[in-house]
Amino acid sequence: MTTIKIGKDISGDNSIGLILGKGAAKKNLFAEYISKDALERFLNSEKKFDYLKLENRFIFMVKDDQKAEELRIVGSKIQALIAETDEQIALLGKEKAVLYLAEGIALANYQFNRFFTKAKENKFATILVSEEVDTDKINELNNTIKAVYWTRNVVNTPVSHLNASQLAEEVVGLGKEAGFSVQVLEKTQIESLKMGGLLAVNKGSIDPPTFTIAEYKPKKIKNKKPIVLVGKGVVYDTGGLSLKPTPGSMDTMKSDMAGAAAVAGAIYLAALQQLPIHIIALIPATDNRPGGNAYTPGDVITMFDGTTVEVLNTDAEGRMILADALAYSGKFNPEVVIDAATLTGAAVRAIGTEASIIMGNAKDSYFESLEKAGNETHERVVRFPFWDDYKEHMKSKIADLKNIGTANAGMISAGKFLEHFCKSPYIHMDVAGPTWLDSKENYRGFGGTGAGVRLLFEFFKTHYL
Repeated sequence: MTTIKIGKDISGDNSIGLILGKGAAKKNLFAEYISKDALERFLNSEKKFDYLKLENRFIFMVKDDQKAEELRIVGSKIQALIAETDEQIALLGKEKAVLYLAEGIALANYQFNRFFTKAKENKFATILVSEEVDTDKINELNNTIKAVYWTRNVVNTPVSHLNASQLAEEVVGLGKEAGFSVQVLEKTQIESLKMGGLLAVNKGSIDPPTFTIAEYKPKKIKNKKPIVLVGKGVVYDTGGLSLKPTPGSMDTMKSDMAGAAAVAGAIYLAALQQLPIHIIALIPATDNRPGGNAYTPGDVITMFDGTTVEVLNTDAEGRMILADALAYSGKFNPEVVIDAATLTGAAVRAIGTEASIIMGNAKDSYFESLEKAGNETHERVVRFPFWDDYKEHMKSKIADLKNIGTANAGMISAGKFLEHFCKSPYIHMDVAGPTWLDSKENYRGFGGTGAGVRLLFEFFKTHYL
């Protein structure tokens, strides 16, 4: 993992130099490598980012009046230039600009090399910052990078190495490290709870389902009732008997547990940072396959709360397992419930990979905090309408509900289906777009992006601190 730390002599011979803005230029520690005239020419030019390639180092020059996301993207450009060097990089400049650049560099430096027999590792791994940067902010950034890296790793890991039980074990490991409790319910316990949705989706698999309950509750807390996060944990989705086409659809479905990964990463980061907030994360997990005694279109399933659901498409499985978890969340009398799920292709078609769709019945203040957090982290959210008209799309002729709606507004009718099972104030996040990228995009990389972790963590701070 890339690490950010204070450097006492950041102009040392083994450092690549980065100078931010006029303030840093006045106390240029890299004066022996760049002339004052060269620096002045850059500072007076219209360029936002430039660099000099010397014999054994780069000198980067960055205007520090750029927006946060612009600086993160500049960081990804810098990473691309230095990834194969042995040297560390030293950042000198205003605190905010330094931190945003470091964030972009570190996130861009992520690699998923687990399955290469001879992995080509990025040699560069350390970012030094000047002593003026607050140590607590450096620690928070390091913990954020750690949580995002973990989240990307599990999303990128195929089901051959990460089934539902192994995902649960991963969360148990996070709890041991960061100091929060984790309980994993196995198949017999799920059966005793009569979680019909989770059990139905699992019927085609040879691997058992799990239901993971993670709880972080420090001694001093800001919220009288817990915030409950629910993450869709479909570790692989063939579509079941309603088989997906491939390529371009089924081949990336190891990422269908990105919602579960995001909520696990968020509670992990909150615990690492010791936020004074009571948080519970619920993760129903299984794969969805057409084998064995797989559930079929036309089946009627009785859910955890007693609701009957007519299955018309086995590829609408995420809402089936989430429904049980949302109903179960009522046990905790939550202040608000937020789910994260790679739920619909309709969400991707509506707004692409640039944002997540949010909707729900919680107070506007929660949505405002999510929107503010999304803008700060650039994991943006777009609020969609949540009118009761959309409930009509989910009415069945033979059961209480059906598991798919019409051809229109599929992301909203899915949200209305889920709302039925949640009796607490509720927000649904469809994260199908930003959690996976088919090609590299700046510091978000390609494959699993870890989207949702930084968003939820920033939401915790924005809304409660």
